[in-house]
Amino acid sequence: MGFILWLIVGGVLGWVASMIMGTNDKQGIFLNVVVGIVGAFIGGLLLAPLFGTGTINAGDFSIGSLLVSLVGAVILLAIVNFFRKRRRRV
Repeated sequence: MGFILWLIVGGVLGWVASMIMGTNDKQGIFLNVVVGIVGAFIGGLLLAPLFGTGTINAGDFSIGSLLVSLVGAVILLAIVNFFRKRRRRV
């Protein structure tokens, strides 16, 4: 049951991050889930130690861990958008 909850929360966080970054029309539900989970991983590596929270990858579904995971997903989308724009110019 934890795995299914992890996928659902990852998908919601990826969807919210894609709306924040304006890429919601370019991705489907599968990419939203991937962005949410990978973003949670990035947030866990970079931000969780700074703020002393867990992430959804560790099974911690507190407000702090959800925010850290969301910020990680936004960072991931910012990096992807940077390389997409850079590739179009070349």
